[in-house]
Amino acid sequence: MASQKFDMIVIGAGPGGYVAAIRGAQLGLNVAIVEREHMGGICLNWGCIPTKALLRSSEVFHMMQRAGDYGLKAESISYDLDAVVKRSRGVAKQLNSGVAHLMKKNKVTVFMGEATLPAKGRVSVKSAKGTEDLEAANIVLATGARARDLPGLEADGKRVWTYKHALQPPHMPKKLLVIGSGAIGIEFASFYNTLGADTTVVEVMDRILPVEDAEISAFAKKAFVKQGMTIREKTMVKKLDRSKDKVTAHIEQAGKVEAQEFDTVISAVGIVGNTEGLGLEALGAKVEKTHVVTDSHCRTGVPGLYAIGDLAGAPWLAHKASHEGVMVAELIAGGKPHAVTPDAIAGCTYCQPQIASVGLTEARAKEQGHDIKVGRFPFIGNGKAIALGEPEGMIKTIFDAKTGALLGAHMVGAEVTELIQGYVVARQLETTEEDLMQTVFPHPTLSEMMHESVLDAYGRAIHF
Repeated sequence: MASQKFDMIVIGAGPGGYVAAIRGAQLGLNVAIVEREHMGGICLNWGCIPTKALLRSSEVFHMMQRAGDYGLKAESISYDLDAVVKRSRGVAKQLNSGVAHLMKKNKVTVFMGEATLPAKGRVSVKSAKGTEDLEAANIVLATGARARDLPGLEADGKRVWTYKHALQPPHMPKKLLVIGSGAIGIEFASFYNTLGADTTVVEVMDRILPVEDAEISAFAKKAFVKQGMTIREKTMVKKLDRSKDKVTAHIEQAGKVEAQEFDTVISAVGIVGNTEGLGLEALGAKVEKTHVVTDSHCRTGVPGLYAIGDLAGAPWLAHKASHEGVMVAELIAGGKPHAVTPDAIAGCTYCQPQIASVGLTEARAKEQGHDIKVGRFPFIGNGKAIALGEPEGMIKTIFDAKTGALLGAHMVGAEVTELIQGYVVARQLETTEEDLMQTVFPHPTLSEMMHESVLDAYGRAIHF
């Protein structure tokens, strides 16, 4: 059977791949996309979207428990975990169908199956129906990543879970151990802790949320402990002994190993790029630590072969993958798009309290030799935060003292995952402190704290 020919073939229909396909089609390219499991990929089906649906349920449950603080009465408050999970899966299903509709709307040809690259410019798709051969001068790899399994800590779906198991739990944890305190670990710790699980978080680094600014990490830790979590830093889980209804974790801290029993363990110790079985090495693509090596425009070094999203390395964020997908499609279509700058990409963690950041941390700014000015503003000084009953949090901004350039912004508190985009735009436009000081922020809003934090960096804060 003759090969089907396209201008561009995308392998993987996650937030990087399907966006690349749409943008390519918008630019007049004949595009095909190959997906082996679910349209929308991990993010939409098993990651970003369903976890936020779960976290919204726990947030509402938390608010209901605080009804008295708002002059309201709510009695016999409880939850139905099966119903919470069902809602989450329904949200994912709705958006999955939406991606399929977008492929049809943009005339992108969809192939469901397992893709391999038998030769340069060729893709073989194997499915239950057989094997189909495709050709294109440009191939975009968007195969994403999966949860990392460490020896002795492997998930079994019964008592030891990855994020997938935690999204469709076989039981409600009573005593939960979360291994790893990145965004995934902390979000699940927050969700299950809010629903009543006795939750312990173990982090091998010297602080939780290690990619965040140290001051924000410390603030978040204090909030989590206040909520009843146990946080253990500079700590490692050496092995897990499993039985029918419990897991014994051997936990090492300060050179001493102790055994502690839990009924559930969530392993959130990082991700591994999905590079196996594609045939990348034979084509000459370089793979380091399970991720494809690329330049700033996602080129692999093999003519016509690109890699985007989690497959191409940190930051492992859906919005980074989507933007890279647009960039690569425009490059293939003959455009001259700007490269994606990692320091201009916001990171968001949807725990309680929320955490969001963009740019350099204070420590990294100093490491890079910047003379800096740092501003801070607490939620307790903001009228809207107090009216919302959310007075715990802070906003921190970091400027270059010589140029006034906004180097970084870091937040912890209610709705900061929505606020952070203001600073993202400011960095993209190369805004200075003077621009931000002269901007009029609406009142009463949480965003006023952003303004005050900037003012504080220069000794001009008004309300605190």
